[in-house]
Amino acid sequence: MAESFDRERPSFEDSNNVTVKRCFFAYEWAIQHVKGKKIADIGCADGYGTQSYAVHVESVIGVDYSEPTLIKAREKYSHLKNLSFISGKVPPLPLESNSMDVITAFQFIEHIEDRAGFMKDVMRVLKPGGIFLCTTPNNKMSIARNPFHVHEYTFAEMQKEAGGIFPEIELWGVQGSERVNKYYEDNAKWAKKILRLDPLGLHKMIPANWLVAPYNFLTSIMRKELKEVNKETLAIDTKDFFLTQDRLDFTWDIVLIARR
Repeated sequence: MAESFDRERPSFEDSNNVTVKRCFFAYEWAIQHVKGKKIADIGCADGYGTQSYAVHVESVIGVDYSEPTLIKAREKYSHLKNLSFISGKVPPLPLESNSMDVITAFQFIEHIEDRAGFMKDVMRVLKPGGIFLCTTPNNKMSIARNPFHVHEYTFAEMQKEAGGIFPEIELWGVQGSERVNKYYEDNAKWAKKILRLDPLGLHKMIPANWLVAPYNFLTSIMRKELKEVNKETLAIDTKDFFLTQDRLDFTWDIVLIARR
């Protein structure tokens, strides 16, 4: 992802290929659930994934807190007449009650404070029988603190929180192929070398905004080095990711499928 002082955004440099394909995997997987329906995509950024729904759905609305980002998105995708964008800080969702068949939120919920309030508002906006599709990093596979993440879930936490809001939920994990897992193994080794410089774990205690600059700098260096060391990096595609319910705590992302 590309970061600024207050956000984590998609970055499409070749060194970031694995993260990009991990994000696009969620959108490709979601197509089976959205065909012919009214969709809202929350935390849509510049619409890089939201626009992929347009050819499959009746209508799709992208929601993001950054109006300047959405101004560019509206211009970029103006040819897609069933795609629109609304700005608003979530929650609440800037959408009418009982108005959406499907709501998606990929790599978003970990960025907000009122996560339970967000899921309750998703219930409000969904039509009866509507579906909420959500992905978020699995905390048990995180090596170091991401200063842009307010909270990373475990599967047990997501089960408890989402299960207390939605009448029906399923939890899956996003797993990778051997070359994906080798990439993240190399990633972890690199991160652990850096963390040796912080034996007291101070990076977990200081304000998140103090970490943004070093996090951005080190992450950029790491990914560029991994691209050179691991020649499979640029070959990894969305097909290298898949859903599983096996050994969930060792999967990269939590996938929530919730029904109203």
